[in-house]
Amino acid sequence: MAYYVAFAPSGTTLEEMVCVAGTRWTIETSFETAKGEVGLDHYEVRSWSGWYRHITLALAAHAF
Repeated sequence: MAYYVAFAPSGTTLEEMVCVAGTRWTIETSFETAKGEVGLDHYEVRSWSGWYRHITLALAAHAF
């Protein structure tokens, strides 16, 4: 069972919130695929800028 806490403007419909919540699964699937195919989780860096470069290049490689 899953649940969400949603912060949205008062005029937001339930259909819009369900659509946005559904995109979460697409994003998680993409990250899982990237971990296996382009080494998204194979980084050993000591600085934020090194980590950022690795993640950016891995996600760009996965996009192509």
